[in-house]
Amino acid sequence: MLTGTELSASIDKLWALRKEIWQASLETFLMLGISTTVAIVIGGLFGVFLFLSSDKQFLQNKTLYGILGAVTNFMRAFPFVILMIAMSPFTKMIVGTGIGPIAASLVLAIAGSFYFARLVEQNLREVPRGIMEATESMGARPMTIIKVLLNEARSGMVLSVTILCISLLSYSAAAGMIGGGGLGDLAIRYGYYRYQTEVMVFIVLMLSIMVIGIQAFGNWLARRLDKR
Repeated sequence: MLTGTELSASIDKLWALRKEIWQASLETFLMLGISTTVAIVIGGLFGVFLFLSSDKQFLQNKTLYGILGAVTNFMRAFPFVILMIAMSPFTKMIVGTGIGPIAASLVLAIAGSFYFARLVEQNLREVPRGIMEATESMGARPMTIIKVLLNEARSGMVLSVTILCISLLSYSAAAGMIGGGGLGDLAIRYGYYRYQTEVMVFIVLMLSIMVIGIQAFGNWLARRLDKR
């Protein structure tokens, strides 16, 4: 239990680092915003193709589904820190550097895309088969069928995006270990290397509050969109 003097000293240390904490927070939000947006677009498309090429769907192709599934499983199993190191030459070629929040955002987007693809596939499988059959029987075009599927799965998709955001937030903290910047980097530099425990505790609390807020908003929005 901290004494009054120790608590006051800890608050003073955190206040002295307020600019660094603010900058690290902005970097974390930057990484989260870029990577989540890209992962939703790429992973969403990948997940739709996974679903449509699977058994009993109108683009059924066992070979294509096998290849897409294998690539997805391989990338999902790839440890994030190792992926970030392995992609360093690629990120240098694209953004000019292998470190920093922008470079980390690129790796986060790749990791998140394949994770989200499986979530999208699962959401689409939960749509009743009768809805798709009814749409097909009316002579709807493939793009119309896809729109109907996504509309029916919208509540689950929101929850999947919520899970994606939280996962990427966790990955962004890990990115700080190898020069990704953000709150994770600040926690390592001050909380671990300089033994300032109050910095580590404060950042953990910040990340926990962010996770709780993202999950609460996602749950609320999913309930609003669920018409069942």
